[in-house]
Amino acid sequence: MKNYEGVIVFKPDLEDEARNKSLDIIKSTIESNGKVLEVDEWGKRKLAYEINYIKEGYYCIINFEANPELIYELQRKCRIADNIIRYMFVVKKA
Repeated sequence: MKNYEGVIVFKPDLEDEARNKSLDIIKSTIESNGKVLEVDEWGKRKLAYEINYIKEGYYCIINFEANPELIYELQRKCRIADNIIRYMFVVKKA
């Protein structure tokens, strides 16, 4: 298993309940074949550039251990979620 860091940017106007539900789906996907180490919610931040006329987003950072095959499933779930603006998963070097 490798260590990963995921950054997920949610739409800023989402209610806490909807955002937490989406975050729980991501965490349960990770826990199905890995281990969530830490979840850090940064809150609303200004984006570096506009994305579909949206100027800020709600940032969540997730550190986790997983097999490389799990990343494809996470990307698929983030791609089809309407309330996620951007996402990125990278391998953390030891």
